[in-house]
Amino acid sequence: MMMLVASRLWGARCGKSARRVLSGGTSARNHAGSVRALQRKPQNNSEAPQRLQVSRLVPTRHSIDHAQLRAVLSQRIGDGVVLRLIGKWLNAGVMERGAVSYPESGTPQGGVISPMLANIFLHAVLDVWFENEVKPRLRGRAELVRFADDFVIAFTREDDARRVYNVLPKRFEKYGLMLHPEKTRLVPFQRPSYLNRDDVTTKGSEQGTFDLLGFTFYWARSKRGYWVIQLRTARDRFSRALHKLSDWCRRNRHEAVHEQWSRICKALQGHYAYFGVMGNEGRLLALRHATYRVWRNWLNRRSQRARVTWAKMKQLIGRYPLPRLPPPRSLRALANPLR
Repeated sequence: MMMLVASRLWGARCGKSARRVLSGGTSARNHAGSVRALQRKPQNNSEAPQRLQVSRLVPTRHSIDHAQLRAVLSQRIGDGVVLRLIGKWLNAGVMERGAVSYPESGTPQGGVISPMLANIFLHAVLDVWFENEVKPRLRGRAELVRFADDFVIAFTREDDARRVYNVLPKRFEKYGLMLHPEKTRLVPFQRPSYLNRDDVTTKGSEQGTFDLLGFTFYWARSKRGYWVIQLRTARDRFSRALHKLSDWCRRNRHEAVHEQWSRICKALQGHYAYFGVMGNEGRLLALRHATYRVWRNWLNRRSQRARVTWAKMKQLIGRYPLPRLPPPRSLRALANPLR
């Protein structure tokens, strides 16, 4: 029987959100398979990550073979009633433009159970295979971090990274899956201090960066001068948030100013709640300042006579201030929010 490793199965479950895969749990055992596992301090140079494989699957819910999915589920579920119920869910037709079709692959689009089925399938295809077959054959240490169909694998040896990089497409092709060609790459991600301990001018930007769950990961110096992995809002997520805000202000520019201010504050607070991690204050401030510019721009276009100068905008800000940045929290603090 295939046992699900609960601490490593992130996504599509209560308590396993995208934010928790960044912070992990409250102990080393609970944050196995999370980003916290990559930030574990190595005991020597040979244990420090040197290469990262960043990959994303082409949407898996559209390409999962039903027979292979049933085989994976039968290894875990012994109740035939539950298996038949899932089978009925998979065989349910999909209506598109008034026509009903019965696809032989994929899970129901928009179905509440689809993310969970895809997560269980990927757990068998990738997680269990990596732990039981790949890691024993590697010469160095490796860690897998996966959330839904996004995953990162850290290696301490470059030759191990290239071997897995070459075999992964064959593994997924066996199950009818495919890696995204533009989002699958090898990234050098060695701690800069290990490259040249005597060069204090070494910059973390000389190392590769990668995006995961809306954050860009990169090396930077802490206030004490140590090299640490820092997180900042990814460019595409920053642009997307600003575009959504501008589009909302355009569509609701004729609403009362108080109503606009209330909705904008809620949007910023939600953004702060997810992206408010230590080291990301610059991107949060940039979004806050850009929000003022976007809001003023659409207030100016409420009518031909509208003239909201920056002097008037300053008065408006005094009455309707946008929420301030929350105190930055480290990933360790996020793992235990009750503190």
